[in-house]
This record gives sequence, C-alpha cells and structure tokens, in this order.
Amino acid sequence: MQLDPTETQPMVNRLKRAHGQLAGVLRMLEEGRECEDIVMQLSAVSKAVDRAGFGLVALGLRQCIAEEGEAPELAKLERLFMSLA
Repeated sequence: MQLDPTETQPMVNRLKRAHGQLAGVLRMLEEGRECEDIVMQLSAVSKAVDRAGFGLVALGLRQCIAEEGEAPELAKLERLFMSLA
C-alpha cells in the first residue's frame, strides 16, 4: 500500500523538526551542556518520531478502510503499529 504524499505532509514536517532537534542534541553534547537539558531535548525528539510513526500507521489504516474492494492488511498494519511500542 502506498500512502498519498499530500496526506503524509504533516508527518514529513514533524520528522524535519525532529531532525533539527536531533542536530541540536548533538551540538549540546559536543558543547558539554547540562545533562538535564540534553535529556529534555532528546525526549522531545523521541516523542516527535513516535508521533510521526503513529500518524503513518493511522493514515495507513484509514486508507485501507477507505479503499473499497480491497481487504485491509490488518495483520501487517498491526505489526507496524506494535513495532512502535
């Protein structure tokens, strides 16, 4: 199943922000910043990536259900969803 690129744009934007945040975490480590600050930023990156993953799975489920005449690959989508846990 291919996802509609116009539907995935919010996930792309979220991942681009996470990419920038991760670059910031690397800079913080190289500069020897406070551990607490680094962990907070790393947590934000992790949440952004998780939300993008959940968004993609949800989009896949919506598209599967919306496509009439095709049986949704629920087992495959379930495995993808569980891989994010």
